[in-house]
Amino acid sequence: MPPPPKFGGPPITNIRNTSSPHWRGWLKPENRCLVPFNSFAEYAPEPNPETKRKDVVWFALNDERPLVAFAGIWTEIRSDRGTKSKPIPGPHLVYGFLTTAPNAVVEPIHPKAMPVILTTEEQRGQGTTAAVAR
Repeated sequence: MPPPPKFGGPPITNIRNTSSPHWRGWLKPENRCLVPFNSFAEYAPEPNPETKRKDVVWFALNDERPLVAFAGIWTEIRSDRGTKSKPIPGPHLVYGFLTTAPNAVVEPIHPKAMPVILTTEEQRGQGTTAAVAR
């Protein structure tokens, strides 16, 4: 998603502060979407002593890794995307996913936040349009 204009910078994937005026317009039902996933990863908080690199830690609902969805928002942007040397002109459909306080499983690895996970049909249907992030 586009960053707040006063900050600029790269696009934003994880949307934490939904009370920000920047996100308010995209929180309406027409901009809600489902971001399908069966697992997600976070870097371990500390480097592995053997490799000196942070390990990637994977999370899923269970060992069967069922397909579920993150709560997301989407919009159309008309600016260029891609690299400076090979810009791709818009329009582009872009999305980000909403995050929340981490649960007890994720918190030891990523204490700041985790994606909002929708596991039931009722949760997935809460004012969500037919848009599915691709």
